[in-house]
Amino acid sequence: MNQPILIKKYANRRLYNTRDSKYLTLEELSWLVKKGNEVQVVDARSGTDVTAFILTQIILEESKGNTLLPVSLLHLIIRYGDNLLSEFFEKYLEQMIEVYMNYRSLLDSQFKQWLDMGMGFSGKAQESMFRQFSFPEWLQPQSTSAKEEEDGGDTHN
Repeated sequence: MNQPILIKKYANRRLYNTRDSKYLTLEELSWLVKKGNEVQVVDARSGTDVTAFILTQIILEESKGNTLLPVSLLHLIIRYGDNLLSEFFEKYLEQMIEVYMNYRSLLDSQFKQWLDMGMGFSGKAQESMFRQFSFPEWLQPQSTSAKEEEDGGDTHN
């Protein structure tokens, strides 16, 4: 596993990427994480790890206008704080999201296989399938040549 990228947070709210030697915005830090990088954010003065705070800030910024968590859950988080819910968030929520992402990936690949199989139908199989859903022969519109034969070939009444 790669070492996390060390980001220093300064008092003026600036974030400094020590790997690339440049300042970052929250949006750029979010992009780093979305690309699969692990980051560790530390307060430049005290050395305190503030990674969770900064990542939470990114999530809140990106979800503006959308309800990220139900209000009732937010009340529970505040009410029980570090006691009851911290164990849930630390152990189970991450596992549930990983299981969900794996299951979603599995379903996506299965659906793609079904589509690929469907595209492999031969022309006869498709014709047979569509014939089942076509009009009965006596309801199908007749061509103009068939009408002419019924009328005795006389198209000039």
